[in-house]
Order: sequence, then structure tokens, then C-alpha cells
Amino acid sequence: MTYFSTVPIGGESAALFQIIFTFFSAFVGCLGRGRRPTVREVGTHTMDSFLQHLETERNLSPETLRAYRKDLEQLAAFFDTSDLSLIAGSSTERVRRWLAHFAELGYSRSTVARKLASIRGFFRFLQREGRIEGRCAFLELSTPRVPRSLPHFLTVQEVMRLLDQPERNTYRGLRDLAILEILYSTGLRVSELVALNWEHIDDAARLVRTLGKGRMERIVPIGEHALAALFAYKDEIPARWRPLEPTSAVLLNRFGDRISDRSIRKIFDRYIHKAGLDSKTSPHTLRHSYATHLLDSGANLREVQELLGHKHLATTQVYTHLSSERLSETYQQSHPHSRLPESDKTL
Repeated sequence: MTYFSTVPIGGESAALFQIIFTFFSAFVGCLGRGRRPTVREVGTHTMDSFLQHLETERNLSPETLRAYRKDLEQLAAFFDTSDLSLIAGSSTERVRRWLAHFAELGYSRSTVARKLASIRGFFRFLQREGRIEGRCAFLELSTPRVPRSLPHFLTVQEVMRLLDQPERNTYRGLRDLAILEILYSTGLRVSELVALNWEHIDDAARLVRTLGKGRMERIVPIGEHALAALFAYKDEIPARWRPLEPTSAVLLNRFGDRISDRSIRKIFDRYIHKAGLDSKTSPHTLRHSYATHLLDSGANLREVQELLGHKHLATTQVYTHLSSERLSETYQQSHPHSRLPESDKTL
């Protein structure tokens, strides 16, 4: 039994049939390979291509890639577009308004400078790929002047006070002590610490292998205090999370999974408060302290550069300023002829 009429269609019925047929053909065509991508798809593809380039060609870390993505998404939101290549030819005035709105949101100059560097990298990539032509105001803006500030660090006594805070008779306290000891003993970044597996630690040679920025591998020494704390914690890891394989995460959260950067920062904040240290102290402060204490003890600047995994020596040289300031302060306080008597200053 057939449900289709064999009677020729004419008049209004034919017109209606033609409309339906045209709509259906267009719908099927959209499903085919040859359909034109939407503006949103073009924009997403452009952004993803750039991020893939950063990952494969420049070996940037997942954390850095997330920062680039956030910068590009903020740019798209400000210009109300899904395809960022469309704003490459924006006027200088409009691009300056984009830059100025970060100050209105309370961003620091260093953050604004970093965001501008991200966006410049994106538009340079589009130029090399031939996706944009002509001038681009984003590439013509001058970078905001960033005041050079010295990194915050702890004295040796303050570090010892911090290390005294975790309990030594609980699993969680031993884990937290291992976190603090490793950060201070090796100068690792938090992201590098989180990524550590047991296979990365050679306790016999007292070395740790890690991947730093740009996924550059480096090997750093680890002290006996840190190793003792690490294996005291390892012995107390609950049986339900064993056996520990070479590829197992070293540091675990309360669910037995790899601990996160955010969790380490929360743990750190708790002990900073207990130790009565400056609230601006962060896990990265231990890295600054590590470098400063090495230089104070006579370590070579080039050696410290290698240990920190800095690409440029200038990045490491900031710690020489810290050491110089401390030496000057010590001189002023200790040398008998560092200052004139108060009575002579009035002459």
C-alpha cells in the first residue's frame, strides 16, 4: 500500500512542495563536507591552531597554554567577536581602549604587559600563516613600563620556622612536610612538584628529574632532609592507595589522586598563618629563598641559573640584588665605621 499520491501536483501544492524540497536540500547540504563553517567555528579553529603551535613548536606547559587561551577569550569578549582575525585591522584608538580597560579592572602593569605579549604572539602567528594582511595596531602598541620589583624571600630562620609547623605523627602532616622540604631543597616550581612521579627521584644519587618551562628537562640535587621527609611520608601512605608504581604520583590528595597546584597553595597558606609569616609569602617564595640562600653561601650565578632552569642569566641576576641588599644591611648593622655618630651628622 502506498501513501504517495500519483496525481500530478499543481498550483499552490506545487509551490509548497518546491519550498519544502528546497529547504530539505539546503539542510542536507549543510550536513555535507562542503558546507561553509560559521564565524564561531572559524574563530575557534584559529585560536586552536595558535595554541597547538605553542604546544608543539614552543613546548609550552598546560598552565601557560591555559593563560594564553584565557587572554584570547578576554580579547574576543571585549571586541564581541568569535573570529579574532577580524579585529586585526582595528584602529589604534580602539586597541588602546582595550588595553586601558585592564587598568579599570584593577590589573597590575605586569599582568597587562603579559596579556599584551600573548596577543602580539597571536597576531604575529596569523601574519606568518597569511591569515591577515596589512598593519595591525596590536603589534604597534608599546609595552607598558613595568616597575622592577625584587622577589619576596624568607630568611633561613623564617624557613626553619615554617618547616617546624607540620605534625610529624600523622600521614597528612608528613605529606605536608615533604611538600615544604622538597620545595625548599630543590627550588622546584609548584607545577613541577605536582608532576613528580616516583621514577623521577633517584634517592641513591640524591637527584630529582623534572620538566620545567618549555618542557625542558633538568636534574637538580635534593637534600637529605627532604629525602628523609619524603620517605617518612611514603611509608605512611594508606594501603588502599598501594602498590606505588614508578609512574605513580609522588604527592597525593585526600582521595589518593595526584595533588593539585591549588591544594598545595591552600596547604602552604595554612602553615604561613601558623608560622606568623608575611601573608604575601607563597610556595614560589621558597624558590626565591632557595636561590637567595645559595648565592649568599657563595654559589656561582651560572650554577644557580642551571638549578632554577632559567633560560636567560638576566632572570637569575635579580637574586644578586637581593644578596647585595642583605650584605649592605649586614654591613650597616655590623661594621663599627659604617655610620657616623649622630653628633657628627649635624656638622
